[in-house]
Amino acid sequence: MNVYTSEKIRNVVLLGHGSCGKTTLVEAMAYSTGITKRQGKVEEGNTISDYDKEEVKRLFSISTTVVPIAYEDTKINILDTPGYFDFVGEVEEAMQAADAAVIVIAAKSGVEVGTLKAWEYCEKYNLPRMFFVTDMDDDNASYRQVVEALTENFGKRIAPFHIPIRENGKFVGFVNVVKMAGRRFTTMGKYEECPIPDYSKENLNKFRETLLEAVAETNEELMEKYFSGEDFTQEEISTALRGNVIDGTVVPVLMGSGLYAQGALMLLQAIEKYFPAPNKRQCSGKLLKSSEIFHADYKEDLPMSAKVFKTIADPFIGKFTLFKVCSGVLNSDSVIYNAAKGTEEKISRLYILRGKEQIEVTKLHAGDIGAIGKLSDTATGDTLSSKAVPIEYAVPVMPKPYTSQRFKTRNKGDDDKVAQALSKLMDEDLTLKVVNDNENRQTLLYGIGEQQLDVTVHKLFTRYKVEIDIMKPKVPYRETLRKKVKVQGKYKKQSGGHGQYGDVHIEFEPLGDNEKIFVFEEKIFGGSVPRNYFPAVEKGIAECVLKGPLAGYPVVGLKAVLVDGSYHPVDSSEMAFKMATIQAFKQGFMEASPVLLEPIGSLKVMIPDKFTGDIMGDLNKRRGRVLGMNPLPNNKQEILADIPLAELYGYSTDLRSMTGGAGDFSYDFARYEQAPADIQQKVIEENEKELMASGE
Repeated sequence: MNVYTSEKIRNVVLLGHGSCGKTTLVEAMAYSTGITKRQGKVEEGNTISDYDKEEVKRLFSISTTVVPIAYEDTKINILDTPGYFDFVGEVEEAMQAADAAVIVIAAKSGVEVGTLKAWEYCEKYNLPRMFFVTDMDDDNASYRQVVEALTENFGKRIAPFHIPIRENGKFVGFVNVVKMAGRRFTTMGKYEECPIPDYSKENLNKFRETLLEAVAETNEELMEKYFSGEDFTQEEISTALRGNVIDGTVVPVLMGSGLYAQGALMLLQAIEKYFPAPNKRQCSGKLLKSSEIFHADYKEDLPMSAKVFKTIADPFIGKFTLFKVCSGVLNSDSVIYNAAKGTEEKISRLYILRGKEQIEVTKLHAGDIGAIGKLSDTATGDTLSSKAVPIEYAVPVMPKPYTSQRFKTRNKGDDDKVAQALSKLMDEDLTLKVVNDNENRQTLLYGIGEQQLDVTVHKLFTRYKVEIDIMKPKVPYRETLRKKVKVQGKYKKQSGGHGQYGDVHIEFEPLGDNEKIFVFEEKIFGGSVPRNYFPAVEKGIAECVLKGPLAGYPVVGLKAVLVDGSYHPVDSSEMAFKMATIQAFKQGFMEASPVLLEPIGSLKVMIPDKFTGDIMGDLNKRRGRVLGMNPLPNNKQEILADIPLAELYGYSTDLRSMTGGAGDFSYDFARYEQAPADIQQKVIEENEKELMASGE
């Protein structure tokens, strides 16, 4: 592929609801520009974007894929992102590299939750955007309804650049509102001019007037021209609209059919014409030697720097580090420096990726997207620069995963293989996390949602040939006592020669602070227990609190006072006093009204207003206590509640089901509270079953 300078590059992220047609649209663009001889289909598993086995099997995108397309003399880097919300980390990564966005809408489905979220992403990253209404070939497609819904949600910024032309109910072309000309599709996404149908003229005049008003507001000279009734030239309209699109005051709506490659060339033309080159965008980092701000702004005459936005760690295509050049020019023989890791490496080959295809290039200019293979120390979020001028860009903040599953390796001896495979998957997907919960003897896999975790399990098998079983996590309950007791523990054993003898009298009582595990004191008078055995008694308690006698959970909030005891000058030992303490603990704890404490989380649920009643009712069923509500922009609410963490299992899936995917949540551990009697009984019974099953 040719080498392109910054002004001839466009970096565009495709956003939209799951299964709205993004990947099919990429195929249409690739086919229309001659990259492929036959247009791939998601159903057939032969698309450029969805090459991973899981994507082929599930018929939807899981990872962000870069597909560079040469249109006339411009290189357009398309970033095809997943639409399903579990893979939001992939979208965040793509947004780091994008300079503009195309939000895809299926004409039949209309504006969906994913459409609204895509708009929010564009607002968050301040990206110029346009809508592409695909599937116009569908008999139930209604472009008018889509435009009305967009206008209702996003206001007067919505500007249709196209109006459909139908003959005998079939979609055959469109009217270009900007140029006031009809277009009829021919083959391979091409078109020919045609008359504007009479039935289109009413809408055409309305949409045209909206565009002319936007043009007029660009500057005073055009405003005077508009009010005096003069016509704008085509150049004036195009120049003004480009400025409007870049600053976000106008959001074009285009249309076509991804399946039949209709409108794909017009979309590429609009991207080239209305979207900014990278060097029209701002980008700044930090010069590490002076701590000054480095205004990269994708300028080619500055020292080279690049930001890593994604890592691919696939055993079949290898490990690739995907980056966007932020300044200067990166040559294929460059020596790159990673300031975060303090490492320097010489590049042997420089690539651009088109799906899984690797295309070798000699250099990449500022603003372009490329890949380097086999960088051992570089991770997503790192900055690549030169050692002479080390630069660092801000590390992106990724969504925090709140959905967890407990997992076990299916085959003995695969633990190391599973750990290595998960490490590679976590390099690829920063929203995956593994937590070793030694306290409850479980390993937890965290993700954004259950679908993502299911994909992870299957990737472990298909990519790395290791299997894990996932199950419901154990809740980290705690045990404590509620009253004061005094008990004796005596350990006496005679087995020829020296025996074993230890005798302790210990008072157990609530400490009054469940943040602390236990406090040990001694009040021995007259040397009934020699001082050198006190550490053995404390050690016995320290072992006991790790696994309480009620249901096997750690004990907290305990005060233990050694008040009396006896010893034997020959047979007593540290081990004997430790064993006596363990006996005293087991007896005393069960006599001191033991209870289970359950973890309580501080929950925040962000939802559209209309779901407030449903969500609050559901929280009540989950034993949640609603503490308050905060209004959010765009007719949303934030509900604050305290809720047992045990009740949040599966909440991600349930919340999406209740809100159609529009709800989001987060939580933090707050404190422990006494669990209700029925919950305690259930947990104790489950523990007994587990002990019987394990033979303990």
